[in-house]
Amino acid sequence: MSIESNGSRYNILIEFVHRHLDFQRPELDAVLSMHDIQIGRDCTTIELPASVEKVENYRPFLILSFDYEYAKDKFNLNDEGEVLRNDLSRFSFIQKNKPTIASVLARCTLIRSATELWGAGKCFATCISNMKEMSNGIVGKKIVSKCMKDDSSWKMTVHTLGTKFNRDEQNEMRMKFSFLNFPGKVQMENPTNEFLLIREVELDHNGALVYEKDNSRPPLAVFFGRVLGGIRDWRAKGRLEQFSLKKRNYLGPTSMDSELSLIMTNFALVQNGSFCFEPFVGTGSILLTCGLRGGYCVGTDIDIRVLRGRSEDENVYENFKQYKLPRPDLVRSDNAIYHRHYVTPTPLYDAIVTDPPYGIRAGARKTGTKNREIRAVAEDMRHDHIAQTQVYEVSDVMGDLLDVSSRTLKLGGRLVYIIPSMTDFDEKTDLPQHDCLEIVNICYQPLQTLGRRVVTMQKVQEYDPSKRKKYLSKVWVNGPESAEKCARIRERLLEAAKLKSDYEEKAAYRKKRRKETKEAKKLAKQQKQREKQITK
Repeated sequence: MSIESNGSRYNILIEFVHRHLDFQRPELDAVLSMHDIQIGRDCTTIELPASVEKVENYRPFLILSFDYEYAKDKFNLNDEGEVLRNDLSRFSFIQKNKPTIASVLARCTLIRSATELWGAGKCFATCISNMKEMSNGIVGKKIVSKCMKDDSSWKMTVHTLGTKFNRDEQNEMRMKFSFLNFPGKVQMENPTNEFLLIREVELDHNGALVYEKDNSRPPLAVFFGRVLGGIRDWRAKGRLEQFSLKKRNYLGPTSMDSELSLIMTNFALVQNGSFCFEPFVGTGSILLTCGLRGGYCVGTDIDIRVLRGRSEDENVYENFKQYKLPRPDLVRSDNAIYHRHYVTPTPLYDAIVTDPPYGIRAGARKTGTKNREIRAVAEDMRHDHIAQTQVYEVSDVMGDLLDVSSRTLKLGGRLVYIIPSMTDFDEKTDLPQHDCLEIVNICYQPLQTLGRRVVTMQKVQEYDPSKRKKYLSKVWVNGPESAEKCARIRERLLEAAKLKSDYEEKAAYRKKRRKETKEAKKLAKQQKQREKQITK
């Protein structure tokens, strides 16, 4: 569908941030599905206009096109006075009877803004022509008339994607749209309506300009519309930074960054009242974002010391308290013995979101011992007892994760997990599989020497406990060969690093830094204890 076919269409221009490019569309699809909206069925995408025949580079825009009657029935299109709340990572807006389009899309971590699109073209002239055509249609008249109120205020922002234009040049662009003749006063702070003029230029995959701030080049495309949600940049003013790991009381070496955690909870469709499980909870970074989304949180970990935390002020519960969230339920357990520890006659969870241990930063352990003689623990010693553990092979970690997920997820529930991989990884044969789970999407994040995939799976059939051994035998398509690609990630990284000429020098430097950091933490802890004693 082209942008000209908008006689009865209501078009939304979405601008993404230049991060996690492979994750953007899957996250949007997941968020829309929570409102029973499916691209291709309930709305379509429109090809972006371009002044060149073929665009080789990434474009941060997407046009969603709804039938106007469908949009009017599904959403509250009168979003004047809508205010973005800054207190929850759900990024929801203050809603009335129906959700606004902005309140739906603002949940996407990777969307910067959404604009009610009035016109688009490969240059200013075609954009203006498209706008005039739209404004003469039945739908266009309704959209434009909302902004033609004498008591409303407005401003027009010029967005040039990194190219710099002085004030006179920007005003010259604005004057091209003077035919709109908006009533009301111009107001730069908190206007009733903000109109956005976008002069798109070519960007690379890092969001940098392809043609080094060359203003003489014609634009790649021009867009004009009304900003939805009352704010142009939904990620501004610390809306993501407030959930940064740096601000949390309790952290560990494997704590997941907040941005990726929020994306994963969207993939898992975590909403208010969702029952969420994190089987490798650690310091609770992923489980916390489930709580921020409104989920009821349950977590397990093999290491009781991590669950208890370092002190009364540094533990998982304090992180939840920091964001005024209900306490999670934490249990010392592991997936290898889940079927023995828990009795679940019916599936329990809506979502399982996790980052399993692969031995890169922390090795996997499971309950058990190599000793043949097992001694009972006296009842009065059980509170402080640390159970014996043994090495948990990565192939078994993944097999048990999929088995527990298939057993405990409700039908339609989702498992979202991270799996690291080298360049020889084949998604079709090297990803673990299960008869009860179906892959929804796989998103790849390239890193320096390897990458990691965020895999989303959905439960499509009920689990049969009598077939557990059969399920586990089919987890790896190529058997040991596939499992080995995950199991030896750390060793393969070290082998590659040792081939570099400066490996020894860098290894010595890292060792020195670790020692300094350890000493600094020790001194800081001693100072904190002294201050507490003085206060008492």
